[in-house]
Amino acid sequence: MKELNELNLPDDRRYTAEHVWIKADGDSWLVGISDFAQDQLGEIAFVDLPSAGSEFAAGEEFGSVESLKSVNALYMPVAGTVAEANEELESTPTLVNVSAYEQGWMIRINAASPADADALLTAEQYRATLG
Repeated sequence: MKELNELNLPDDRRYTAEHVWIKADGDSWLVGISDFAQDQLGEIAFVDLPSAGSEFAAGEEFGSVESLKSVNALYMPVAGTVAEANEELESTPTLVNVSAYEQGWMIRINAASPADADALLTAEQYRATLG
């Protein structure tokens, strides 16, 4: 387990209290779980993600991540429609452990109201909730 000061929490994204991050990527947004979440879960064995076209409200469960320790629900950071799920996670779910912010992203969404992301936690605010 990492110490709080060892966690990688990039400033270029926003976070939720449920350990999900969101980052603008062109006209869409990438969504995944934080370094803290993957560290707490341990080795990820399976990721269940929605198909493209699925719509979710902010805070609604959109999938789950299963590790050797537990199964945890994933919650949408903002309302939106899934544009794409990261298919690489089907065969290599440990990408979330190795690269939570780059290769281990989970879904790409078209946000209903992109400004809603601004209301989420900054990296500094998120780190404070973990302490």
